[in-house]
Amino acid sequence: MISKKELLFQIVLHSIVLLFFSFDRNEEVINVNRVLFLLYYSLATIGVTYFLMPKYLYKQKYWQFFIGFVILVALVICIEELVLEPLMFPGTKRGDYFPGIYIALLGTLPVMTILAGGKFGWDALKKQAQIDELESTIQESELQFLRSQINPHFLFNNLNNLYSYALQESPKTPEIILEMSGVLRYMLYESKEQFVPLKKELEQLGNFIRLYKLQIEDRGEVHFDVDKIEGEYKIAPLILIVFIENAFKHSQSGQSSDIEIDISVRLSNSTLEFRCKNNYEPGFSLDSVAKGIGLKNVQKRLELLYPKKHVLKIEEADNSYNVYLKLELEKV
Repeated sequence: MISKKELLFQIVLHSIVLLFFSFDRNEEVINVNRVLFLLYYSLATIGVTYFLMPKYLYKQKYWQFFIGFVILVALVICIEELVLEPLMFPGTKRGDYFPGIYIALLGTLPVMTILAGGKFGWDALKKQAQIDELESTIQESELQFLRSQINPHFLFNNLNNLYSYALQESPKTPEIILEMSGVLRYMLYESKEQFVPLKKELEQLGNFIRLYKLQIEDRGEVHFDVDKIEGEYKIAPLILIVFIENAFKHSQSGQSSDIEIDISVRLSNSTLEFRCKNNYEPGFSLDSVAKGIGLKNVQKRLELLYPKKHVLKIEEADNSYNVYLKLELEKV
């Protein structure tokens, strides 16, 4: 069924074509006979736009569409020459003689082509809007799935660490549980939006780092440097956490002392620069980092949320693992 928007579009299109083709420049008036023939062509074009095009053209049945269109145009010309013109112009050359197929097509095809082309353009725009909506729905579903993977990933890593401290009856166990509950609260309830305030995300980043620093104890140093953030910007939640989690996890796995982790966040205008560097013992393989669920997750999210608006560089050099991320942020 035709929508109100399409009906309005067709009325405007037909009105413009009607005025253009029916205006007599010599007399500077609307030629009534031309108006009647244009209405006839418009009626015939409905058969093309609402029957032949959806039934054959859009289903890639091109030969059927072409044959149907030729038959319809031939029928239009026959009715015009054998019925309408003799009735409207009796006893005249136009009413009594057939001018030839070429002249007949020149009078019929331009109007039908313009009207059918307008409908084709409308259908193309409508189809593109449907495709865009479908892509947006798929993208949002994929983002929800990717985000949902972060919580189990976080729990898996930290519950293992918590279990170790509980077995050792460490006095830091209650503090770890408290910090962990705060981070989980943010992950589960406060980061459901596609974007969150940058300042809020950095605040939770600090809580997350404190949670992991409790596990390092006196085995190394962790530096977290954040520039003063001017202005209100938004960022996709839980993007930066993944890189920091990898830094802590692999530094601890690869060595038992002299752990060094440096994290910095800079914001210049709307460009965020994030750096995370951690050391590791020679001989420790970082293959698991490159293949980790968390890292794959964040790379996919960056592609979806920041297409052509991010730069991610991950490199291994001099017994260190370096992550550099640049994001173009938008203001709240």
